[in-house]
Amino acid sequence: MKYEIGARIRAFREARGLTQKELADRLQINNNRVSNWEQGINRPDADMLADICRVLQVSPSELLNIRLTDEEFSSRERALIRAYREHPEMQNAVDVLLGLKDIT
Repeated sequence: MKYEIGARIRAFREARGLTQKELADRLQINNNRVSNWEQGINRPDADMLADICRVLQVSPSELLNIRLTDEEFSSRERALIRAYREHPEMQNAVDVLLGLKDIT
């Protein structure tokens, strides 16, 4: 059985300009593990997913290729998400206001 998450890890890693070794170092693991994930030989443990998302700067839904349906959000929530994504220059301020990021 070949696991599909490895291809997404590779794509996000390459998009960030990281080598397998650099990703492994940031995750404090052996680079063979990253290589095995990317080859589809095995997949990361659930405990490792949050760290991978943090290092690759992706959401768990992006990494796992999970798409939420429109029914899970109100039209106002969808509009807020769309506006947030369309205005990267405002994202830091919004994150601070919502307490998702420190001012420092």
